[in-house]
Amino acid sequence: MRLRALLETDALGLRLLGGEDELDRTVRGVMTTDLRDPSRYLSGGELVLTGLAWRREPADSERFVRILTSAGVAGLAAGEAEIASTPDDLIEACARHRLPLFSVHETVSFASITEHVVRQVSSERAGDLAAVVDRHRRLMTGGPAGGGPEVVLDLLGSDLDLRAWVLSPTGRQIAGSSLAGAGPDLPAAVGAALAGEHLAASRGGRRGPHRVSLAGSTYSLFPVRSSGRASSARDVRETVLSDWLLAVEADAGDWPEERLDLLHGVTQLIAVERDRRDAARTVRRRLAQEVLELVQAGAAPAEIAARLRVAAPVLLPGLGTAPHWQVVVARVEWEDGDIPGGPVAQALLEEVLVDPRASGPEPSDRIAVAHTGDEAVALVPLPAELTGTEESVPAGLHADALLASVREPLTAGLADDGRLTFGVSASVHSAEGLRGALEEARHARRVAAARPGRVCAAGHQELASHVLLLPFVPDDVRRAFTARLLDPLRDYDRRHRAELIPTLEAFLDCDGSWTRCATRLHLHVNTLRYRVGRIEQLTGRDLSRLEDKLDFFLALRMS
Repeated sequence: MRLRALLETDALGLRLLGGEDELDRTVRGVMTTDLRDPSRYLSGGELVLTGLAWRREPADSERFVRILTSAGVAGLAAGEAEIASTPDDLIEACARHRLPLFSVHETVSFASITEHVVRQVSSERAGDLAAVVDRHRRLMTGGPAGGGPEVVLDLLGSDLDLRAWVLSPTGRQIAGSSLAGAGPDLPAAVGAALAGEHLAASRGGRRGPHRVSLAGSTYSLFPVRSSGRASSARDVRETVLSDWLLAVEADAGDWPEERLDLLHGVTQLIAVERDRRDAARTVRRRLAQEVLELVQAGAAPAEIAARLRVAAPVLLPGLGTAPHWQVVVARVEWEDGDIPGGPVAQALLEEVLVDPRASGPEPSDRIAVAHTGDEAVALVPLPAELTGTEESVPAGLHADALLASVREPLTAGLADDGRLTFGVSASVHSAEGLRGALEEARHARRVAAARPGRVCAAGHQELASHVLLLPFVPDDVRRAFTARLLDPLRDYDRRHRAELIPTLEAFLDCDGSWTRCATRLHLHVNTLRYRVGRIEQLTGRDLSRLEDKLDFFLALRMS
């Protein structure tokens, strides 16, 4: 806004004392001060309000005005509440430095002027930003994203001093903006809590933005609804578990309509990027669907392996070796049964199955998810890792960690009529093991479904030996269990002729006795300890524990 506009507003009680030729200066803010030297708090363009407490002698006026002029302020307004009239030395100093000077009537508070200036400046800046956002929307709609949602969030930070983040339905940060001196990252616990509040409000039918006070800060939550999915959705439950949200660190309750409209425009802009990413997942979804159909139809391992070789470069571009794979099975069920759970579970898995080691703007793009009925199946590639000169199986996803990251917010989204269960397989390194991994993940999901709670999960670690004794467990699960324990040892024996499998059999037959086992194998005890240590290292098990001894015993008997 211009200084002239302030002078024309009668309610502000301003009277011009000098600087009529400078009234077209732009006001970018307002500051009240009685410091003798306020320069450290000035950035230029301010209207400075003062009660003249800094003035003790006429020479102070020249010094004070020179400081303001050097800082590039727009104008100076002196209050009359404590003085009869504005001192002549201040009027003369402002005239010398061409600084517009106003007097403020004693009946008008500095707070009233400040509120008016801030409101006008914010509205004008919002209007300018709205034009930028609109231009950016047209660019994104017609071509590449040009930086994604981070670009528009940075505009919010630089033009409106707003910190904002785009969050997934579980609170994972997808994009963020930062202000000078403040980091962009939102703490994970805060993100999860905000996502939970957003999902609860959406299920409750409340319109956004939703106001949330958390950890001493106030946030306003704006839904980001994908235009493609929202237009075809008959029920909020079809999209609520996969919609993004925009979290702004501010209270939008007292915002003018112009600023609210601007933020809604920002959410539409972010939705464009969301639609583009959904479209990019089409190829990965098709690959996952083809692999799933081959596995379920009992296709030959060579045929499945050929399809996996096609999928690997798409999911992991630049990877030189074939990855290991994990399978995650998820099921979303609604009590009335009217909403198909498969598409909901598919979109949800694409948001939550993120490898924390992956780089790039969208690490979940390395996941391929298919769905059938109420079930979604994800193929998660795990690149083999090098340890020294040998490859090792990466750690991969763990059901308990996955559950901890999603349970709080998704429970709010499922409300009192929905349920999510998922199971996580062990990693496999070949097409032969993929069918077993799928059955293992499905069985783990059934174990999770037997537990109470709206969101439950189970992993392959929980399919312990006592589960394998149950007759209803599929043969593929047993084979997967045996392969997971013994394949690393067989591979090592094949490469190094280390005889780890015979050593393991003898160790178990001798009930873990080091002396008797070493005697039977004609080995020194230290050599035996080295071999057992290698077995434990390769399998992640501890042969001093009864449970692990029993698992190895069953695996050897079933192999």
